[in-house]
Amino acid sequence: MKKLLLLFIMVTSSLFVTGQTIDKKWNIGFHGGAQQYNGDLGNGFYKTDLPFYGFGGVSFSRYLGSHVDLNLLFTKGEVGHRNDTVSFRTGFSTVTLNLRFNILGPQYKFRPYILAGAGAMLFAENPTVQDKSKIDYSVPSAGAGFNVQLSPNVMLNIQELFLYSTNDNKDGVEENTNDAFLMHTVGLTFNAGSKRDADKDGVADRNDKCADTPPGVEVDKKGCPVDTDKDGVANYQDACPDIAGIVALKGCPDTDGDGIADKEDSCPEVAGLSTLKGCPDTDKDGITDLDDKCAGTDPKYKVDATGCPIDSDKDGIFNEDDLCPDLAGNLAMKGCPDTDGDGVADNEDRCPAVKGNIANKGCPEITKEDVKKITQIASKIFFETNSDKLKVASTVQLDELANILKKYDAAKLIIEGHTDSQGEDAYNMTLSQKRTESVKTYLMGKGIMESRLTATGFGESKPIADNAKADGRAKNRRVELKTEY
Repeated sequence: MKKLLLLFIMVTSSLFVTGQTIDKKWNIGFHGGAQQYNGDLGNGFYKTDLPFYGFGGVSFSRYLGSHVDLNLLFTKGEVGHRNDTVSFRTGFSTVTLNLRFNILGPQYKFRPYILAGAGAMLFAENPTVQDKSKIDYSVPSAGAGFNVQLSPNVMLNIQELFLYSTNDNKDGVEENTNDAFLMHTVGLTFNAGSKRDADKDGVADRNDKCADTPPGVEVDKKGCPVDTDKDGVANYQDACPDIAGIVALKGCPDTDGDGIADKEDSCPEVAGLSTLKGCPDTDKDGITDLDDKCAGTDPKYKVDATGCPIDSDKDGIFNEDDLCPDLAGNLAMKGCPDTDGDGVADNEDRCPAVKGNIANKGCPEITKEDVKKITQIASKIFFETNSDKLKVASTVQLDELANILKKYDAAKLIIEGHTDSQGEDAYNMTLSQKRTESVKTYLMGKGIMESRLTATGFGESKPIADNAKADGRAKNRRVELKTEY
C-alpha cells in the first residue's frame, strides 16, 4: 500500500512540471521487471518455462539533444537459473551508464530508442564494493525500448537491456562462454527542471519571438499574441478579433472609409459623419439621409426629427418665414392671423378685435362728428388766471373727451398748450406746459392710459392772432387737441 501511495504522489506531482525538452533536461524513472540468465548452465532468454527473478530500479536521464539522452540506471534484485541437473540463485545489483538514441523527436508521444553503454554488476544479497570478487563489469550494455507519453510530463517506459559480463564464474561454472543477463523493464519516468519563460506565456524564452507579452494573453507557438484575423492587431487588443480590420479602429473594418468601425456604423456601406453614427446628411440639417423625409432642405430652416422644416402653428408657413410662428395665420399676412379681417395682421393691428383700416394701423376711422366734438372741447378748456388749475366748466368738457377716447382705444391724443405774449417767455413756456399736464392728469384719472397721452407746452411761440390786441391775445391763450394712431 505504501508503494502505491508513493507512486500516486509522484504521478500527481508530475502534472505540475513541463515535459522534458531542452528547457527541462532532467528525468527520473522508477522501474521494475524480471531478469534472465544466459551462460554455461544454459540459456534462459525469453524462456517462459524457466523462472524469472524480479528487480526494482531507479534511473536518471540527462537531455543532450533532441534525439540523444544520457541514462544512468541502478537496479537491485536477484538472478539465477535452474534446470534438471544444476541451478544457482544470487543477489544481483547493477549500475549502467548508457547513451540513448531516440529515433523520434520530443514532439512525438511515442518515442522508440536504442541504447548502448557499460556498467558494473554486484552479486550478493547485501553487496559491498569492498568485496571485489563479487563485482563484474558489463562491457557492453545494450538494448532497446520505447517511451509513451501519458501526460505532458509523465511517460511509460518499456525496455530490454542486455548486459554482457567480463567474467565467467558467477554461475559456478567457468568454461568458454561469459555470463550474460537480460533485463525486461517497465516503469514510469518523470521530467524535471524548469524552463526560462520571462513573460509566463508557456513558450520558452529561446523560442519566444515576443518576449514581453502581457500576462494572461493567448499566444501562438512562437510566443506572440494570437491574431486570428491576421490584421496586425492581436486578439487581446482587437475589438473585432474574427474580422480583419485596421489598427486605427482597434482591428475592426471600416467598409465605407469614414473613420467609423462597421460595428458602430449605422450606414456601414456609405460614408457619413461620426455625429450621426456614420450616416450621411446631404442637406446638413442634422438628420441622416436615411431618416430625412425632406431631403435638400434649405440650411436656414430648423428641422424636426423627420428632417422637415418646423411649422409650429401648422399654417403651412415655416417658422423662419412666419412672423407669428405660434399662431396660425395666412401667407398674405406672413403667417400671422387677422382676427377682424381688416387686412392688418394682428401683430401690427392696434385694434385687432375691431375692423379698421391700414391707414389707422387696423383701427377704425374716428368719425367726423367725434373729430368735431374734440375740436369743440379743446376750445372750451379754460384755466384760472396765471394758473394751471382747470376751471370747473372745463372738467365737464374733459369728461366728454374721455368718453370719446374710450371709443377709440387705440387712438392717441396730443395735447398742446399756448399762451399770449404777456409776461416773460420762460414763464409762459412753463405755464403752458403745466396746463397741458393738468389736462393729461385729469384724463388719466378718467381711465385713459398715460401711453396714449402726449402733453407739450409751446408758450407764446405759436400765436394764431395778434398779441397787440386784446381779442388776439384771447385767441392765443388756447389748448389744441389732436388725435393719431
